[in-house]
Amino acid sequence: MKPEDWPRVKAQGRLRRTDARELLSEKQQVMDEEDIRRALTRMAHEILERNRGTEDLVIIGIQTRGAPLAERLADLIEKFEGRRPLTGSIDISGHRDDRPRGQGEVPSRTEVAFDITGKRIILVDEVIFTGRTVRAAMDALTELGRPALVQLAVLVDRGHRELPIRPDYVGKSIPTSKGEHVSVRLREPDGHEAVVIERARH
Repeated sequence: MKPEDWPRVKAQGRLRRTDARELLSEKQQVMDEEDIRRALTRMAHEILERNRGTEDLVIIGIQTRGAPLAERLADLIEKFEGRRPLTGSIDISGHRDDRPRGQGEVPSRTEVAFDITGKRIILVDEVIFTGRTVRAAMDALTELGRPALVQLAVLVDRGHRELPIRPDYVGKSIPTSKGEHVSVRLREPDGHEAVVIERARH
């Protein structure tokens, strides 16, 4: 691809994303920046209390938005405890059950630069819905080692589970219908902070 083609390709990408977003209209904002900060602060305290400190504690975010949330939780734990747990991020692309078989291998973007065997893993995601993303993340984790335990932390639990998976730490439980979409916007990838419920246009 030539450099002069980049603006056109970027514009096409924005157009496709815009077309998809036009199928949804904002319903309501349920969390703002301060709500998110308070929720993560409470979750960090709960993680420390349940795990009795930071010994062997590791926080791993599910890419994309689980990764910055994992870093924030680690920052808060360091602030409260004086010791920062190891952090990483995990790519579940090759473990999704909604990906057609025979499509070829997907290069992993997992960033975990340490052995997780024997560690207490806090797996972090922004929203839990059916539970299938978490299941895929668990499969990806088993390729990295055998942790002592795995706990799940999510900023938003919107219900409608299809698998027997329940988070250990929840920032906010939000009742939704299956036709609605919960959009978490974070400063790192999006430039601002909010949790918004969107619904399909009729």
